[in-house]
Amino acid sequence: MQETLSRDDRRALLDAKLTELSLYAKELCPDAVVEASAVQYEDEDGHVDIHPPSGLSEEEEERIELAVAARAAEVFEETGLYILCAVLDPVSSAAHMSKF
Repeated sequence: MQETLSRDDRRALLDAKLTELSLYAKELCPDAVVEASAVQYEDEDGHVDIHPPSGLSEEEEERIELAVAARAAEVFEETGLYILCAVLDPVSSAAHMSKF
């Protein structure tokens, strides 16, 4: 059973878990661009977007996405934080990166 956290403690926990998931994604795919955000949409507490390098196979993208999603599910079980994680299409990744 989870204890009730103050707003500041919950935010610190969210930041720590976003960092944990981001580092895990980089561990799985060092060449990926990983973006984490605490911006909330509906019932999610934050999200991690993984932009793989072009040329990565669909199987490898799926392996990364499933592994990060499994870790996010563990975070949810432990903390109640719902962090959405997604591996985005490398083509849109290149388009996304060109905006900055």
